[in-house]
Amino acid sequence: MTKIRTRIAPSPTGFLHLGTARTALYSWAYARHHAGEFVLRIEDTDVARSTQDSVDQILESMHWLGLNYDEGPIYQMQRLARYQAVIDQMLAAGTAYRCYCTPEDLEAMKAAQEARGEKRLYDRTWRPAPGKVLPPIPAGVKPVIRFANPVDGVVTWDDLVKGPISISNTEIDDLIIQRAPEEGAPEGTLGVPTYNFAVVIDDWDMAISHVFRGDEHINNTPWQINMYRALGAALPQFGHLPVILGDDGQKLSKRRGAVAVSNYDEAGYLPEAMNNYLARLGWSHGDDELFSLDQMVQWFDGTHLSKSPAQWDAAKLAWVNAQHLKGMDDAALAVKVQPFLAKLGVTADERLTAICGLFKDRCDTLVVLAKWVSAFYTDVVPNPEEKAQHVTDAVKPALALLSEKLAVCAWDKASISAAIKEVLTATGLKMPQIAMPVRVLVMGTAQTPSLDAVLSLNKREKILACLQNA
Repeated sequence: MTKIRTRIAPSPTGFLHLGTARTALYSWAYARHHAGEFVLRIEDTDVARSTQDSVDQILESMHWLGLNYDEGPIYQMQRLARYQAVIDQMLAAGTAYRCYCTPEDLEAMKAAQEARGEKRLYDRTWRPAPGKVLPPIPAGVKPVIRFANPVDGVVTWDDLVKGPISISNTEIDDLIIQRAPEEGAPEGTLGVPTYNFAVVIDDWDMAISHVFRGDEHINNTPWQINMYRALGAALPQFGHLPVILGDDGQKLSKRRGAVAVSNYDEAGYLPEAMNNYLARLGWSHGDDELFSLDQMVQWFDGTHLSKSPAQWDAAKLAWVNAQHLKGMDDAALAVKVQPFLAKLGVTADERLTAICGLFKDRCDTLVVLAKWVSAFYTDVVPNPEEKAQHVTDAVKPALALLSEKLAVCAWDKASISAAIKEVLTATGLKMPQIAMPVRVLVMGTAQTPSLDAVLSLNKREKILACLQNA
């Protein structure tokens, strides 16, 4: 079997969005499952819109997701000489030709076709043919290079996701594979190749065996297959993934509704959870909802890919993230939360791991966890409504008594629990009657984990000050 080699090839005209991240995940997991190789290519031939900031964001997002690549990043604009060599070869072989149609010519051609009720296709005016006399070359017009697509027959492939697909060559025309040089460019300047051509040469040169990509590329595939055949190159297997829909039922895309992968990093999501959620947007392994990246690699053999669009569900992502937070080792979680504490101006100490362990069950993001943790290191302002409800005149004598007992007891969970029970016995109060006001004073809210655990992780001096201020 040919060595499995997959790739992801984002365009640096914006951030790495969720659809591309899912494609990268599937491509990466397929290569890893088969002990193959995964390549990162940057498709930067859209010179006017490509930016270094976008490149940096793509690389950072791939790193955050943990999708390490074996080769790359490879930049298309550094491969122009290779593209030109292939174009020259195709011109010599007659599988490509120069077209001198101006934009005005093409518009007139398409208008005439529409008037006749025909499909808008290039009419091959400049395509050489036996016995055909080409028009005179117009002065001052720089040509594009077109691929001489077969004029009949059908292109068929067995898609890894969609199954057998057939498209007639009469439905497609002679694709431009190299743009004309820009107006005013120095003599001898070559035009930039187009996506459909460059992607074929790249995948051919890089021995890509399997191509996973969005199903918006299905209509490009016949041209690409025909170019592979014209070049005598081996075809990769194609798998076209259905789109991801936003809350409004419209396709998420870089230009409409999509959110950068990096935004989820900043919002406190775990890469493990993001990969887990993205994987389930179009693929399944039985009824498994929660799994690690390692488990996905074991399971992802290219089957069980959905043919239907997936619906983005922010609430489901938050749930998945919460489950991964709960399952994470406390020490590892403490490391993860520290950057978010830094944004709050909080410097943690040796208590951090235990605090994370106590509160992780209540959090769906690292941002939420960081807010809980910060209460142990900063002055807390109680919620006014909760303070008025729970810190009443009737309970204040009990708070004063608790303060006295906490001032002298050993500072551990068991001793603090014993002190609380002594106060309850002496005052005749129930646990909620004293726990709620203490939580409000110490943590700012009445809803926290067990009171003795919360108090034991706080500094004694802080607790006493909070109670005495009441």
